[in-house]
Amino acid sequence: MAIASIPLVLVLGNSMLVPILPDMQRELGISQFQSSLVITLFSFSAGIFIPVIGYLSDKFSRKVIIIPALIVYGSAGVLAGFGAIWNSYTVIIIARAIQGMAAAGTAPVAMALVGDLYKGGTESKALGLTEASNGTGKVLSPIIGSLLALIVWYASFFAFPVFCALSLVAVIWLIKEPKRDKQEQKLGAYLKSILQILKQKGRWLITSFVAGSMGLFILFGVLFYLSNRLEEAPYNIDGVRKGLVLAIPLLGMVTTSYITGSVIKKNGILMRWLMNIGLILMVIALGATIFFFNKLYLFIGLLTISSIGTGLLLPCLNTMITGSVEREQRGMITSLYNSLRFLGVAVGPPLFGWMMDKSERLVFISVSVLSLVVLGLVFFLIKPDKQVN
Repeated sequence: MAIASIPLVLVLGNSMLVPILPDMQRELGISQFQSSLVITLFSFSAGIFIPVIGYLSDKFSRKVIIIPALIVYGSAGVLAGFGAIWNSYTVIIIARAIQGMAAAGTAPVAMALVGDLYKGGTESKALGLTEASNGTGKVLSPIIGSLLALIVWYASFFAFPVFCALSLVAVIWLIKEPKRDKQEQKLGAYLKSILQILKQKGRWLITSFVAGSMGLFILFGVLFYLSNRLEEAPYNIDGVRKGLVLAIPLLGMVTTSYITGSVIKKNGILMRWLMNIGLILMVIALGATIFFFNKLYLFIGLLTISSIGTGLLLPCLNTMITGSVEREQRGMITSLYNSLRFLGVAVGPPLFGWMMDKSERLVFISVSVLSLVVLGLVFFLIKPDKQVN
């Protein structure tokens, strides 16, 4: 539970801001593009720094990275809050870039830590819990952000250190890292070992990285579309009510992620089945949205089915990736994976916004084709052994 609090804090710290972006535009006199940078810059900054942080977590220890990262993350939230009080968009953007760098030392390192602490079926269950925690943050964050905005529009910035402090206490007192090998690996030898891993296992590892990134790219892009549609006539749904509607498909993903992590253990055959079934659900549901995106209730139902498919896919990928390498290289491999996940989330909303301006049907044709391509890659290139390491 202490480990699961880390990705929860990460997601709350980012997605909580989505409901306040219109208020930020109005109060600071900025454009829609400038307000979107508050989210996108955070994810890009994290995506760029994650591999560096992954190396440092392998060189030193996971907690040595996670603890300062949580402190900087919360402190930068306070800086962003004062930036809002001072009506300084520049200070807010700088603070968000700092938060992104700190975010690189949270969830990705937590995934490596799970691999260090747990083995066998317990590891897959713990990874399922962290993925479910990540999803729970996505469910709760728009609702919490909307509620905090009732106090003052920038209240979410000052909420960051509170969530970080709770996770920090849990990490310090409840997580005991196993002792590390005192023999330090030189940077050249370390990079050589990473390249050797990619050479030996790159076919399925890189495919797994792409599949995880594309799964989240599709999920957040389509939710971005739904968020915009809900505010338009005839629905006119915003604030907390909109957050509750957006929570429906995410709840499907959260529940499925936890159950999947609990049942797969290290069963490679079951993982292969669940990954392909999940992607087939995504292809069918997203394909149907091409014809039914104008029927709101049916559309939300189809998005929920697609999200369930994502919930089947991600815990299997997480378990395979963390178990594929030794502890000494695990931080870098999980960081590369999470870096692509972050970039997938960052690129989704702007790209979907561009497609929405061209044609709404284009959005769903694109995601249907993309999910079909990912299904083909996973089916032909990811074939785990009967028992995954």
